[in-house]
Amino acid sequence: MPWHVLMAVAGAFALALGSALQERDAVRAPGQRVARAGFLLHLLRQPRWLLGSGAVVLGASLHLLALSGAPLTIIQPIGVTGLLFAIVLSAVFNRQRVRVAQILAGIAVMVGLVGVLMTFPHGSEQPVMSTETALWLSGGMIAAGGLVFVTAHWLPSGLRALLLAAAGGAALGTTSGLARVITSNAVADPVNLLSWLTVMAVTTAVFGALLLQNAYRTGHFAAAYATLLIADPVVGVGIGAILLGEGAPDTPIEQIGAVLFALLAFAGTVTLARSRHRNPEADEAPGDTGTSSTSSSRTR
Repeated sequence: MPWHVLMAVAGAFALALGSALQERDAVRAPGQRVARAGFLLHLLRQPRWLLGSGAVVLGASLHLLALSGAPLTIIQPIGVTGLLFAIVLSAVFNRQRVRVAQILAGIAVMVGLVGVLMTFPHGSEQPVMSTETALWLSGGMIAAGGLVFVTAHWLPSGLRALLLAAAGGAALGTTSGLARVITSNAVADPVNLLSWLTVMAVTTAVFGALLLQNAYRTGHFAAAYATLLIADPVVGVGIGAILLGEGAPDTPIEQIGAVLFALLAFAGTVTLARSRHRNPEADEAPGDTGTSSTSSSRTR
């Protein structure tokens, strides 16, 4: 188990590092303050963003390997420590000081998220989802994310970061729910990978990535990353509880505890969003409105 714990820590760091590297290019990329799909094509040509993506894949792989040899109750809390790594890495990259309030807010998010996840049972039965249900699920999530994408143009940067990251995390959580069904079916027969569920999972994942990179684009990296850490697993667990029959908190104590933990995580995330700790390049990013950026663009 010690090796699996070390893998979980390394995975959390790799995920945070990869996301922090992605944010550097997301902020600098051309386009409006909420960029369209071509934004992703631009990022795919940036070596640092690709390096960050590789680190994200490595981190996710290490997390899965850690889960193969240690209980979820141990690995999941370690996984969310990536938020503290993200806060520190963002400060280092932006040459800013890490504030005590940011660390406390990060800890609040971690405790709240772990608390919510621990109140849900973790079923082991093979999940089943019809193509029609998957279509409604992914279609509804993309429609909701599309509404956020359209309205985010007129929102202040802090709120924009939270909503885009929440929608992106929800889309990735939906992908995780679909992937659970796909991989479970593929174990019985690999041909099941070639299905409409796979197409919907990939489409939802790409759309989620677009929303998430736009959240990073705001410069509020710590808040966006915290929101992602909350939305992704909570939506995934919710899909498991509601659609896959994996269960939900069934006692009043567990239900109240889940609500209180969720409020704690939400409060920590809002604190991070309101923090002045922001990538200074976001103020100069193309398409971002603001007095300073507008006047500087006119003088060029």
